[in-house]
Amino acid sequence: MCGIAGIFLIDQNLSSSLGNLLTKMLVPLSDRGPDSAGVAIYKEADENTTKISVQSEDPVHDFLKLSENIKIQTGRNVIIEPIDSHAIIKLDELDVSTVCDYLKNDTNVRIMSVGAKVEIYKEIGPPDQVLERFNVPAMGGTHAIGHTRMATESRVTTLGAHPFSTGTDQCLVHNGSLSNHNNLRRNIEQSGFNFETENDSEVAAAYLTKKMNMGHNLEVALEMSLNDLDGFFTFVVGTKNGFGVLRDKIACKPAVMAQTDRYVAFGSEFRALAQLPDIAKADVWEPEPGVPYFWGE
Repeated sequence: MCGIAGIFLIDQNLSSSLGNLLTKMLVPLSDRGPDSAGVAIYKEADENTTKISVQSEDPVHDFLKLSENIKIQTGRNVIIEPIDSHAIIKLDELDVSTVCDYLKNDTNVRIMSVGAKVEIYKEIGPPDQVLERFNVPAMGGTHAIGHTRMATESRVTTLGAHPFSTGTDQCLVHNGSLSNHNNLRRNIEQSGFNFETENDSEVAAAYLTKKMNMGHNLEVALEMSLNDLDGFFTFVVGTKNGFGVLRDKIACKPAVMAQTDRYVAFGSEFRALAQLPDIAKADVWEPEPGVPYFWGE
């Protein structure tokens, strides 16, 4: 049992409040996932700039000279913005592959996400404390998804927390359990993908990324997953310009959505939506089993 939430802003006048709104959605779901928590915040993109979200077990040491070391070892200039155990590395989009290779092979930091808009923050601990550590309530942006985890398929670790990002500006949060994730994992590994955890949710994220890399859009990839993924699941998937929602055909995992002329929101339970502005005037419904939903381009 986990808690998941997502919000896509229609009215960009709410953009400065995005992190605060997501925090109000996730904290009430703490009892669904007290082990760890994480968020993906999509912020406005800077032209020709890509962001790499990284995490470290020893951030004081690892982040201290990271910018200097990247310059020495790769010749690339970067800007590093540490936030507790995470940091956002900003760099020219043409330098991403070189810098990512260096980070993976020659440093102790872990890459959480890569993209023009997405930033991922996740850690072990009660959700309210995790969100406070990264000052999530003060963050702005266009859309966001979050997760509170109760571990079932793998142990409690930072890497095992959600969201999982397996593609550029893509991420996934998941409530449920996949029964065929080991077979899927082997199939995806044959295409060259390297998994970081034993978590079945990372397999689901990589599956969708693989399908989209083949040219399918998110809606089609989600439709294909209904036949290829066995188990019980509710997904919220973030992309550069929006987010999608899918429940399996049986839909035993709870889900509720709300829409006004200012936002679209998803929560595992209505209490995740109760503090959103004008929620009393919102259209509220339960997503249909086996039907993909998507907002954004």
